[in-house]
Amino acid sequence: MKSPLIPHVVLAIILILIAIFAPFLTPQDPYSQDLTNALKPPNIQNILGTDRYGRDVFSRVIIGSQTTICTSLCLLFIITIFGSFIGVICGYKGGIIDNILMRISDVFLAFPQMVFAIAVSGILGGGLLNAGIALAIIAWPKYARLSRGLTLTIRSMPYIQSAKMAGTGTFAMIWNHILPNIAGTIFVTATLDLGTIIMELAGLSFLGLGAMPPTAEWGAMMNNGRSMLQTAPWVILSPGFAIFFTVVIFNLLGDKLRDVLDPKK
Repeated sequence: MKSPLIPHVVLAIILILIAIFAPFLTPQDPYSQDLTNALKPPNIQNILGTDRYGRDVFSRVIIGSQTTICTSLCLLFIITIFGSFIGVICGYKGGIIDNILMRISDVFLAFPQMVFAIAVSGILGGGLLNAGIALAIIAWPKYARLSRGLTLTIRSMPYIQSAKMAGTGTFAMIWNHILPNIAGTIFVTATLDLGTIIMELAGLSFLGLGAMPPTAEWGAMMNNGRSMLQTAPWVILSPGFAIFFTVVIFNLLGDKLRDVLDPKK
């Protein structure tokens, strides 16, 4: 019987491959301007129409996938590694290190995430890098808390006590005994969070705090086309649908992974 996970994995891989090889998949130059061809509706030459500068919307959606998806994946990787490392260290060692780092995470968790990200990105001055820094600042405490709780549970297991009695060092204990047992939960959480990060990154760009023109990024493209929703709806609907489709695919993948990796099943 075919696993229900396979179709979602295939779709996610296709999206990632499109993002990686986007420069080779665009039928036209996504940054080439032609004002005589501005705001053309979808046609044979421009299947998703053109924007106010005459740029091909389909090509910009394709190249925008590289900016949005690849940036979100890199950001999620950094957040997951950093937050999980902090959480495992706190959970395993405890003491004053645990108290200090967990109180710091409590401070970040006390603020509404998107509002705090907007404030940090605004202070840093906008731009894709600064938007990524803002999202990383608000997202790492979640993984720190999660990995700490899992580590505290595992730390009391008999095999951990046996490994300690055998003289296993801290690094070997974490690498060989703790991380393999929490990696599944962390991975599922990260997969479910990818869609959220994509939306948050696009949201900051939509507000003018993310990718700067002329960079093709889905949120920035929606921002550029919001004033033309009634006259040229394809300009804003095309990147909006790309965000919707991508987030749905990764959320469904996360749900299926959670079912597959659920130890109760």
